[in-house]
Amino acid sequence: MVRRVSLALAVAACFAGGVGCKNSAGQRQTASAGPETAASTVVVDTGERQLTFHVEVARTEPEREKGLMFRDRLAPDAGMIFLFERPSVQTFWMKNTLIPLDMIFIGSDRAIVGVVENAQPLTLTARSVGEPSQYVLEIGGGLAARLGIRAGQRVELRGVE
Repeated sequence: MVRRVSLALAVAACFAGGVGCKNSAGQRQTASAGPETAASTVVVDTGERQLTFHVEVARTEPEREKGLMFRDRLAPDAGMIFLFERPSVQTFWMKNTLIPLDMIFIGSDRAIVGVVENAQPLTLTARSVGEPSQYVLEIGGGLAARLGIRAGQRVELRGVE
């Protein structure tokens, strides 16, 4: 039986900040809030439950440039979804990110291709899963492991595209 779980109840407190990234072409990209922030959600189906994250959307170059950088917290049920026009190997870094993040790389078929857990803030270390993805969901550091989020699980984007 699948049940909907409020992340605010599942995780007492978790904070996250923004990242910067470079795509496979070497272009610097980061994320920021999109205009449909309040209504946009990403639902991860773990097989046991559905986890809903209220997300800010980074779809344009200026939105990706600004990102969540310099933020010192993110609600436990919040995140940011990066949208790319086509799948490619995405590489993220944590320059100007104040707190750890989990990065969930999602293919064009909406299946998770890999997860980078607890990316250390304030570094330029390249982080990637080495597989093409069209979407990247950022959530608070440590949440993916605690909530059982892993490669192969399905993701639904609501109010995002």
